[in-house]
Amino acid sequence: MNIGNIKIDNALLLAPMEDVTDIVFRKLCKEFGADIVYTEFVNSDGLIRSNKKTFKKLEIIEDEKPVGIQIYGGNLEPMIEAAKIAEERNPDIIDINAGCWVKKIANRGAGAGLLRDPDYMQKMVESIVKAVKIPVTVKTRIGWDENSINIIEIAKRMEDAGASAITVHCRTRSQGHNGEADWSWIPKVKEVVKIPVFLNGGVFTAYDVKKAFE
Repeated sequence: MNIGNIKIDNALLLAPMEDVTDIVFRKLCKEFGADIVYTEFVNSDGLIRSNKKTFKKLEIIEDEKPVGIQIYGGNLEPMIEAAKIAEERNPDIIDINAGCWVKKIANRGAGAGLLRDPDYMQKMVESIVKAVKIPVTVKTRIGWDENSINIIEIAKRMEDAGASAITVHCRTRSQGHNGEADWSWIPKVKEVVKIPVFLNGGVFTAYDVKKAFE
């Protein structure tokens, strides 16, 4: 599979995790075989306001490449500017968080909140793709809740917007991290898009990884 100029077979990606995936942790995971690693998610408003704590999350080193910087936010212009700022740090990928389930983020239209407005979500991704020169990917969920699972539509829209890949956390926003991740959505998504599709959610052991690939 290709994400821009990154070519990997059976890719294992380190998911972006707040307060976890700092440089030390990412480098350790890289040493143990992670093909691509991601930063913690970075607040777009914090970046455009030059918040020191937010900027620190942009720090990446050559040894961990290929590496992606993940950004999040609900407002279009700050997200575009944040993507440009992140690109200046020379990552290999800009990843857009459309999957965070936490209320204070999702209820403000950021993270998984974007799933409630597919038109706006597509516009945001398309605008960011046009604003930067490196691949843009999207991490999302299968839907807001069990009554509004729209991942098939979302995946098509992300591809149309120019996303180079999509990661699907196989739970709804309302589930958070509860309940079993429904991996059956991955082959369904793969049927409707040509870009790489990554499985996320419910992967805890080497056995889970093997089962996911199967």
